[in-house]
Amino acid sequence: MKIIVSNSSGEPIYQQIVSQLKEQILKGELKAGHALPSIRNLAKELKVSVITTKRAYEELEREGFIETVQGKGSFVAAYNNEILREKKYSIVEEKLVEAILVAKSLDITQDELINILQQLYEKEA
Repeated sequence: MKIIVSNSSGEPIYQQIVSQLKEQILKGELKAGHALPSIRNLAKELKVSVITTKRAYEELEREGFIETVQGKGSFVAAYNNEILREKKYSIVEEKLVEAILVAKSLDITQDELINILQQLYEKEA
């Protein structure tokens, strides 16, 4: 598990932790049942407050990405494939909504936006 936090980022540190752990879980880099570092150990490793890592773990648990077992620690939650696919789609939809709002504000048509998306998708493939 690799997490990099930046104090100069505009994103809060707890959110950086949440984003990176979500990404690793969704990509399958962290599998269901994988034990996560304790809140204290992660805070020490990242050189951040225990409160920061606690907040990140609480958000991940609230969203169903991790489970905490009293006295044992936090683990990547077990997903069925349908739930995992829905979470992935949700993330993509959120980013596409952002792109649509920016495109509309710049008077880019739907056809132009679709063309841009197709070009970028093919470029990254």
